[in-house]
Amino acid sequence: MMTEQGRVLSALLQGAFICQVTDEEAWRFLKSRDNAAQLEPHLALLNRTLSTTAEGDVFFASFLTIGENERKVLTQQFQDTASNLVPLVEWLLLVQQANESDMPITMGSAIRLNELQTTIEDTPAYAEQLEKISRYRMFGSTSVNLDGQLKQVFKRLIEMGYLIKPNPDKQIYLGTGKIEHLYEMLRFIDETEALSLSEQAEAAISQGSLI
Repeated sequence: MMTEQGRVLSALLQGAFICQVTDEEAWRFLKSRDNAAQLEPHLALLNRTLSTTAEGDVFFASFLTIGENERKVLTQQFQDTASNLVPLVEWLLLVQQANESDMPITMGSAIRLNELQTTIEDTPAYAEQLEKISRYRMFGSTSVNLDGQLKQVFKRLIEMGYLIKPNPDKQIYLGTGKIEHLYEMLRFIDETEALSLSEQAEAAISQGSLI
């Protein structure tokens, strides 16, 4: 049987963003400095190190040292994420507006799909916005009805790690720590808006904290 250390190490190397919402046991394991320190030699063997978001509540593996090959990988990752920012931000705003909330979706935020769908159905402007969002390549919906569009959007957000559905019998979704990582990237891009996408990628790599 795999140890907890092995399980956490495997998740990190697979690109997981570990937070209290996605995997509380692994998150508590990593919150222990001793446990985190014990993982570092294993990560270092594969040129990885343990990183966190600014608040320290989301853990992920990043490159320990950056050579030419790593730089290519990171540049592609940054550009892929940047290309998805518009649909992601539009979705976040739609949910915030539909919930009539002053607070954006964050890690641990609960989204009740049935309530959200009812609100969107009752508000033509929201329905139009959802249709637009669902057509983005990131979501790829071909459905002509609102129900199908919404389900496809949520399906993709789960696949990409931005949402989880803790109980398969309930239409309640939770935001994950990957949303916090997204916000950090948005802040970074906002701070470097005068730079081209490739220059932003290079700056993000040099900073070493976003990817």
